[in-house]
Amino acid sequence: MKLISLILPVAIVCSSSGLSPTEATARFNATQVSFDCSFRLAAAAQPKPADPADLDAVLKKMDAVAATFRSTQATFEWDTYEKVIDEVDDYETGVIYYRRTGKEIEMMAEVKMAGPSMQSLKPEPKYVLFSGGKVRMYQPKIDQVTEVDLGKSHPDFASYVVLGFGGSGQDLQNVFDVTYAGPETVNGVSTAKLQLVPKSEKVRNTYKQILLWIDLEKGISVQQQFFQPDGNYRLAKYSDVQVNGKKIPDEVFKLKTTSKTQIVSPHG
Repeated sequence: MKLISLILPVAIVCSSSGLSPTEATARFNATQVSFDCSFRLAAAAQPKPADPADLDAVLKKMDAVAATFRSTQATFEWDTYEKVIDEVDDYETGVIYYRRTGKEIEMMAEVKMAGPSMQSLKPEPKYVLFSGGKVRMYQPKIDQVTEVDLGKSHPDFASYVVLGFGGSGQDLQNVFDVTYAGPETVNGVSTAKLQLVPKSEKVRNTYKQILLWIDLEKGISVQQQFFQPDGNYRLAKYSDVQVNGKKIPDEVFKLKTTSKTQIVSPHG
């Protein structure tokens, strides 16, 4: 499974190791564990010029949602497209949870099914937890946790974790050049499509462009697309999105490991 692209778009960049995205990704691959959470969509056309008021309205809606944000949970489908074979070769489905505790954001992604096509999905449980300044991925089949300590980069990384999920429009503009790409209906939901170009050169070396589709009513992302410089791209589709619903149990944000679970660190 690949989880670093979705929930850790710049965890490697922000990490205390100081490695470039390419170097750090290679370090992860050396452990045969990757944190790529993925996305795929047909190549997007460049956005047409739009009224600045349209973008301002979307960002203000995100600001309002962020001000009262407590939690979000949603069902997801993550698809990975590989340019070299010109097809989607990896699908994952599951549930993702976010919650705010004080000034901290926690996230748990639970992958339940995976496979080379939606018709061939099989149980493939994996859990990725962002909490307490660390990212941990637990693979029950091999009973192993891969752990990354974000150190001083924790606050910066948190702003990427909430990308489209409780993050404010102001936060978005702090780290991206944001362009309004027009209205679009996604699975029956009216959305505003935003194009994000990372201001950081290091991040652009990993993702040259990111697209978000923001639900105009809920102010939450229902679809995300990350473009890589090599032509690969990834799509995350979210459904059954619940914002500030009933309290998510504390147990959701804990890895259910065993007494024999091995803990490894790519930076250790």
